[in-house]
Order: sequence, then structure tokens, then C-alpha cells
Amino acid sequence: MEVYQAIKKLLDRALACEMIKQQDEIYARNQIMALLALDEFIEPGASPDGKGIPDLLEALADYAAGEGIIGGLDFEGEIFASKIMNVLIPRPSEVNALFYEKYKTDPNLATDYFYELSKNSNYIQTKQIAKNISYTYESDYGTLDITINLSKPEKDPKQIAIEREMKSRATAYPKCLLCIENEGYAGRIGYPARSNHRIIGLELGGEPWYLQYSPYVYYNEHCIVLSAEHRDMKIGRGAFTRLLEFVGKFPAYFLGSNADLPIVGGSILSHDHYQGGKYEFAMARAREIYSFPLGGFPNVEAAALKWPLSVIRLRGNDPNELVGAADKIYESWKGYSDPDVGIEAFTGQTRHNTITPIARKRGHQFEMDLVLRNNRTSADHPLGIFHPHSDVQHIKKENIGLIEVMGLAVLPARLESELKEIERYLLGEEADVKDYHLAWAGEMKERHTIELSPHTVSAIVRKNVGAKFARVLEDAGVFKQTEEGKRAFRKFTDLLR
Repeated sequence: MEVYQAIKKLLDRALACEMIKQQDEIYARNQIMALLALDEFIEPGASPDGKGIPDLLEALADYAAGEGIIGGLDFEGEIFASKIMNVLIPRPSEVNALFYEKYKTDPNLATDYFYELSKNSNYIQTKQIAKNISYTYESDYGTLDITINLSKPEKDPKQIAIEREMKSRATAYPKCLLCIENEGYAGRIGYPARSNHRIIGLELGGEPWYLQYSPYVYYNEHCIVLSAEHRDMKIGRGAFTRLLEFVGKFPAYFLGSNADLPIVGGSILSHDHYQGGKYEFAMARAREIYSFPLGGFPNVEAAALKWPLSVIRLRGNDPNELVGAADKIYESWKGYSDPDVGIEAFTGQTRHNTITPIARKRGHQFEMDLVLRNNRTSADHPLGIFHPHSDVQHIKKENIGLIEVMGLAVLPARLESELKEIERYLLGEEADVKDYHLAWAGEMKERHTIELSPHTVSAIVRKNVGAKFARVLEDAGVFKQTEEGKRAFRKFTDLLR
């Protein structure tokens, strides 16, 4: 009877979330029964009402595995659960039609509808995301967000072995995780299930683009805006135009782009895309250090920010003027060198300077933050001169992309267990502290001897992780927040007058 109870509860949840209507219930039930190889439906009795959609899908996938309908590996269960969910959500044309019907009344109604659908359909992995460890840290630059990313489940060793075997036979469809061909794609070994995936069509800069949400959202309404064409990331006038046009259409959202060069770019540089959401990061609240006139753009306000990375903020009423102003700064920065502070624009023909742009709307004004980036490496810093340096890589070694740039640390899952061992060490207990943490743990023990106790140790470690992340961001800044760095920043902005 448990399988029938799970089916009934899933249908009840789908009705309550308005994914299906009452007239759809029997049809949907029969479609789910077919996937489960059930020939009849036995009406179940009453049972406790505690399980949510992810748990019910998990129960049905476990039943299917037990009956030999699918294999027992995680990816097979995910594909099966996604197929079940696909029965309960509208086709792409219906989703788009309803989105734009709501948009006519209020853009927020449209995005609220689509975000709830993406969560309720289990495309956004709410159960997995709940495992993340998140807290804030009060820094000299404002309140930073710290997240230890535990969302993505560990793979079964059998699955890893199968993936390795299948690599030589891997298909090139879809070309990448962001391509529009992912909508409704069943998935396969080593490639996520997307039967329950829906995207919203947009026009930006006269081109077809699409809106979706991240399956593992790092902040409220974490969205991805992607090109219909599979093409490389590219910063320039076209990107600035699209970012500002998007926030004009959806003024409650910010939208930003990763830089378009390795080391300082995001994890996917092979598909042109942006990230946004309904969230205010610490960088958006950063105060201005000084303002300066921007030659050729008298109606655009320009200012340097107090932020660990080097940021120029533009503000104005006309998005076209902001596009021109941003393009002027970008073109100036691409060829700018200042050897006194380690900035070199080129090594031979290889370009090192680029920008991470972020757009938002405040009332009637548009705002664009331009974060100056440089990806040069050296013998002392082989992973990047303006990249987390070796003494902070035990906390964060990966690229500093758009999300980190704005003040949210996405830290590796290994830290969950490693920080617990450090807490034991600080309390004088037997502990297995990784070699790369030992110096840091010793410094903490010496610095916090008086206040260390079982009640305070977690807060002390978290505070010190936050301080390390602030250092990570400082390492990524091309003009440091020192007197020398500030003078060098002014030297560049003076050229823009």
C-alpha cells in the first residue's frame, strides 16, 4: 500500500501547488502508474501527512528500483523521479504563456510563479540545498555571506566507475549544461536529469535568450539567463546592453556576468550566460570612496567603491548612456598596465584584463558595477596573481567568480568535517587536522586562548573562516585597499576623465 499512498500524496501536493488541476488528477495518476508498471490503483487509507515532494519522489524511485523497473544507482533514481515530475508540470508553451500573462500585471508575479514551479517540480533541489551550512560574517567591507556547499550528493563508487567507462562514448548532446536542449532532456549516466526542466523565452539585445533558475540556488531566486546560441562568454557592449535591458524588464532582480577569461571567470566559459536574482549582496551596499567625472558622459555618475576587489560604480537614468560609459571603461581597462602594482595587460598577444559587470535598478535609476579583473600568473603565484594566494587556499582555492565577487563565499564541502576537527583541536581534544590547516589552527588557538570553550569554539572558527574569505577577496583585487593601491586606482580613473 505504501506505493499507492506515495502516488496519492504526490498528486495531492501537485494539486495544492497548482501544478495540475482537478480534471488532470486521474490522467496524471495513470501516467505515474505506467512508469511504475502498475495495472491498477488501490485507494490507500489515511496516513500521516509529513512527506514533501522530494521525499515522495524518492519513495517512488526506491519502489521502482526494488521492483527492478530501474537500477539502484543514484542517477537512475534521479532520472526516474524527474520523469514522474514531468507528468505533473505543464509543457513549456503553457509555462511561458502563464508567465507572460502574469508579467502583464507585474513582473514579480511572473517570476514568483516560475520560481515556485521550479521548486515544486523538484528541479530546484530544495532538499539538498537545505544541507548547506550558511552564516554571515561582519567584515570591514560589510556583511559577507558564507556558505559551505553540501548540496551536491556524493556519487556511488559504482556510478563513478560507469561514468569513467562511458566517457569514451559520451554524446555531444546537449553541448553543455546550459544549452536550451536541456529542457525536458531525460538525462544519462554522468549527465543530470532534466525532464522536469522548464525555461522562459526572452529577447535581449535583439537576440533570443532564456531565463531559468539554478538547480542548486545559492541565494534567493538565483537565476541563470542564457543565450539560445552555444557560444563562448564575451564581455563587451552587447553584454552591457543585455544586462541593463534585463533589469529594466525585471527591476527586482540584479543580473551580472562572470568575466570572460580563465582564472577570473566562472566555471562555464563555453556558453554565454549571466546570473541574477532577487537578493542584495554586500557589494551592492558598499560605500563610495570617491566620485570622478567620466569624459563624454556628463549625465553618468561614476565612483570607486570601498570593496576588496576594485569596483567602479556607474549610475544614470538612461541605460544607453550607461552602456556607452561601461564600454569606455572596459576598452580603457583592456589595454591598461601599471607594473608598479603588478598589472600588465598583455603577455605577448595574450590579454589579461577583463571586467565582471553587475547591473541593477534602483527606483528610476540604473546602476552598473564594473569589477576590474586580471588573470596573469607568476612563479610566486602560479594559479593567479589576483587569485586566492597560497596561504588562504586551504579555505578557498577555486576561481573567484561573480557570486564570490559580490560577497558570497561558496566554500567546498570538505570543510564541514575539516572544521569540526579543528574545533576538537582548539578544545585540546584528539583531532585529525589536515596539514594545510595546521598553521591556521595554531594561530587561532594562540589568539583565542581565553575565550575558547565548547560553547564558543564554533563561532570562533566561523569568524576566522569569514576573515579568510575577506582575505580571498582582497587577493583578487587588482588595486589593493592600501594607500598605494588607492593611489594606483585614482591613476587609472584619472585617465577616464
